[in-house]
Amino acid sequence: MHTHFKIYKPYGFLSQFITNQKAAGKPRLLGELYDFPEGTMAIGRLDKDSEGLLLLTTNGKLSTKITAGNSEKEYYVQLDGIITNEAISELKKGVEISIHGKPYQTLECEVKKIEQSPTFPERAKKIRDERHGPTSWISIILTEGKFRQVKKMTAAVGFPTLRLVRVRIGNETIENMDAGEVLELNQVDL
Repeated sequence: MHTHFKIYKPYGFLSQFITNQKAAGKPRLLGELYDFPEGTMAIGRLDKDSEGLLLLTTNGKLSTKITAGNSEKEYYVQLDGIITNEAISELKKGVEISIHGKPYQTLECEVKKIEQSPTFPERAKKIRDERHGPTSWISIILTEGKFRQVKKMTAAVGFPTLRLVRVRIGNETIENMDAGEVLELNQVDL
C-alpha cells in the first residue's frame, strides 16, 4: 500500500530527505516537517528559495508518470517591476532560455497578470519592499518543468522573479494550507 502527501514547502527547504552536500550551514530538509514513511520521494522539485505545493509519494511509478507526463503546474510569481502586456505575450508564446548551457525554447503556456496581490504565509526571508520600486504578480501555467524554468523565463523578458509559489499541480492545490503543513492523501488527484 502506497502513501501520498501534499506539502506546502516553505522557503529555505530543499526538496529532498537526505543530502550529501557540505553547504555552509546545515540545509533544511523535508523530513523536518513530518515523520514520512521510508521510501517517500518528492514528485518533482522546488528550488530552495521557491515555495508552495510539493507532492510526495512512496510510489515510484506515480512519481515517474507525473514528472514525465504533462500535468499542469501553476505558479504565482512576484516580479521586479510592473509587467507589460508585451512581456506577457512573449511568455505565452515561449521564450529562449538556457538549460545546462544549451539554448532551450519553452513551450507555449498560459500567463495572466494577477491584479490583486495574493495572500501567502509570511516568508522567512523578506522580499524587498516598495522603496526599491514596484512589483507585480502573474500566474503562469506550465506542462513542463525544466531547471529554474519560471525564473529564467521571467528574466528573459526583463522582469526578474522576486518570489515564486507553486499553487497547483493538476487538481491538487495549496488552498487553505500554511507553509510547512503536510496533508496525507488517499490518492493524488490529477
